[in-house]
Amino acid sequence: MFDSAFDVLGIGNAIVDVLVQTEDEFLTDNNLAKGTMALVSADDQRVLYDKSGQAIESSGGSAANTLAGIAALGGRAAFAGKVKDDQLGRVFQHDIRAAGVTYTTSTAADGDPTATCLVLITPDGERTMQTYLGACVTFAPADLDLEQVQGASVTYLEGYLWDPDAAREAFFKAAEAAHAAGRKVALSLSDPFCVDRHRAGFRDFIAEHVDILFANEDEIMSLYQDQGGSFEDAAAAIQGKVEVAALTRSEKGSVVVTADDMISVPAATVEHVIDSTGAGDAYAAGFLAAYTQGHDLKAAAILGGLMAALIIQQIGARPTASVQHLLSDIAN
Repeated sequence: MFDSAFDVLGIGNAIVDVLVQTEDEFLTDNNLAKGTMALVSADDQRVLYDKSGQAIESSGGSAANTLAGIAALGGRAAFAGKVKDDQLGRVFQHDIRAAGVTYTTSTAADGDPTATCLVLITPDGERTMQTYLGACVTFAPADLDLEQVQGASVTYLEGYLWDPDAAREAFFKAAEAAHAAGRKVALSLSDPFCVDRHRAGFRDFIAEHVDILFANEDEIMSLYQDQGGSFEDAAAAIQGKVEVAALTRSEKGSVVVTADDMISVPAATVEHVIDSTGAGDAYAAGFLAAYTQGHDLKAAAILGGLMAALIIQQIGARPTASVQHLLSDIAN
């Protein structure tokens, strides 16, 4: 579909996840809002970690997970995000490259350590995240490789990285460079609380710079909370503001919104939810992998749903089984 060096370049937080299976009572006892992401200090995260059970370390970060999924599907993927030159930073670099993703961002020699996310997984598979952002928030326009931006069919921006001023400047610079080269810009809203903090800024950026928007039901309703209060109202509000909005609704599947259509796609079959970590990231991976290979929007949403279904039936946010066949399956 596109003449490019990469199908997708992702820009986002470079994070190492610490996955812990726990009970709802643990969340209640520690005043944690189930199913959300909160930013915490290193000390507060350490206190929770010390209280929790056995953990599994796994490289994460929302956009990084999406790019790992695209690479697993056979796509040409690149990622930009900041880690420190420390042990966890080296783990992140190894894992993202081992997943088949090009990663060339320079490491921070000093300052805060590599970011970590304590992911608390309850028996229903829901995840509650306590994130220490560390080095990843130091990502700045100087960390962009503009040749990668101009050479990627789609530049995919992670909403979580909108908080720091320098990173937000990098988003604008990347979007302008991508569009100057005739490329597409995609944005994930990432989290409803993230939208709450930056609603006006997101709306302006979307209207001026975004071609493809990814959001779940809560996020799109937060973005357009003044438009009636329902998912249908929010979907109608985004219509025409971007070329494509891919809106996920968990077990209700997804809705792809264009200027003149709304395409509903049912959720893929799931036998048992183990861990919902990365479901939205996996959906974006499937959608963008299909989109950049020239499949239509319904097929892209179907592949997104298949990838999300696969991810929530395992521990961890990146595919552990072969998925390349899924891309060819949707064409048949």
